Amino acid sequence: MKTIKFVVTEEQVGPRLDALVSLYMPEMSRTRATELVRDGLVLINGIVKKAKYKPQIGDEIEVSIPDVVPFEIFAEDLNLDIVYEDSSVVVVNKPSGMVVHPSFGHSSGTLVNGLMYAINDLSGINGRGRPGIVHRIDKDTSGLLMIAKNDHAHESLSEQLRARTVKREYVALVHGVIDHDLGKIDAPIGRDPKERIRYEVVANGKESVTHFEVLQRFSDYTLVKCRLETGRTHQIRVHMRYIGHPLKGDPLYGPRKTKVSDFGQFLHAKSIGFEHPERGVFLVFEADVPEEFTAFLNELE
Repeated sequence: MKTIKFVVTEEQVGPRLDALVSLYMPEMSRTRATELVRDGLVLINGIVKKAKYKPQIGDEIEVSIPDVVPFEIFAEDLNLDIVYEDSSVVVVNKPSGMVVHPSFGHSSGTLVNGLMYAINDLSGINGRGRPGIVHRIDKDTSGLLMIAKNDHAHESLSEQLRARTVKREYVALVHGVIDHDLGKIDAPIGRDPKERIRYEVVANGKESVTHFEVLQRFSDYTLVKCRLETGRTHQIRVHMRYIGHPLKGDPLYGPRKTKVSDFGQFLHAKSIGFEHPERGVFLVFEADVPEEFTAFLNELE
């Protein structure tokens, strides 16, 4: 059990207790901070308070963090949609609703669990919890991911991501009608200081660039193709909200009265292209949008 103590300063006054804990310890999510408060592991001047309590100047906060208990990761037959596989790389079409890698609360049913069953060899650069994982997409985003089968392939694909030579195109359905055919969103993204599970366009954020093209307009929606120049967390979701056109079904960035579907946000990683780590040729793969996505578009038409 690790214990961290700090005294609230004038600059820290304002946020509720769980938010302040996660702001003071950037490595801790807001959800985890709330859990610690709920379990009585966060004390204010030696007293347990509720998460909504707003600390005052001079309050001493003591946070007790339990030791992490490692969990086993088991191979599972999840009937993955493997688009391509050779001795170095795999391209898989992840369904909406599937988490990419195990974490506490998601120890089974993840893409990694399925990969461990379907693929004999996976790179070990990211450790036991993320074998083969080079990059991620959100749980409720569907589409294509590159998977590395050995460390050399992993390093090559990671370097291509850093060099921005990987081709990544998404299809998204957004609220409202975009009146111009092409657009470029160049706006830095960082964590929302008030809600750490969210990201926002902020002045001191990381460089983030999204290009988009209108594919089809409907009465209240627009279907767009988005090309990522950078790959920040929630980038397309944040950028489209920033320009006033949040994604359909997005529970985090959609309009307050948006109807959240079981399908999740309407975002699909349709195309991915990269240089093969061994052969040096540029490969491009595509995956059709899911049936639920297509069905809703048909309703709009």
